[in-house]
Amino acid sequence: MGSLARCWSVRLHDIPPVSVLIRRAVPGDATQIGVVHVAGWRSAYAGILPGSSLTRLSATQQATQYDHDIRTGRAVFVAVADGVVVGFTTCGRPRTAGLGDGEVETLYVLDDWREQGLGRRLMAAAAGHLGAHGCVSLFLWVLRDNQSRWFYERLGGRAARTSTTPVGGVDVPQIAYVWPDLMTLAA
Repeated sequence: MGSLARCWSVRLHDIPPVSVLIRRAVPGDATQIGVVHVAGWRSAYAGILPGSSLTRLSATQQATQYDHDIRTGRAVFVAVADGVVVGFTTCGRPRTAGLGDGEVETLYVLDDWREQGLGRRLMAAAAGHLGAHGCVSLFLWVLRDNQSRWFYERLGGRAARTSTTPVGGVDVPQIAYVWPDLMTLAA
């Protein structure tokens, strides 16, 4: 067998998996978080949000916001593979009363890194952080037409409330998913 044939005979399971670290974000992560944020929005919300809202997104502006959040102590966790941020989540005290003690505000994983357990691990990091800060329950909002809703349902989230949120001059339907016991996510 020639060297090219040997090269093509490598099976996918023979390639060692890339190790992904979930950790608290540092200011040096902000630029990459901004890129993931914009990529996540453009992927998840195409056809749901006005196209002009998606094209106006700026990774630089998002990075500035995340840099501020990280420097002021806001809880931001990243999934890092080979030194590159491939996903992130933010969490904190609720912005909406009556749904839970804590809120997962954002969760995005780059398309090429989905279906590998990173979303689940990021949710566990957020739940662990919120639990360590006295929260017993948590919730998050997801756009009703976001195809990733199934992910939250598979994690045991219960649809608890509907509402709309303004994006680009359009009121977009959203659903709040609730976990009455956030420790079910932290395990």
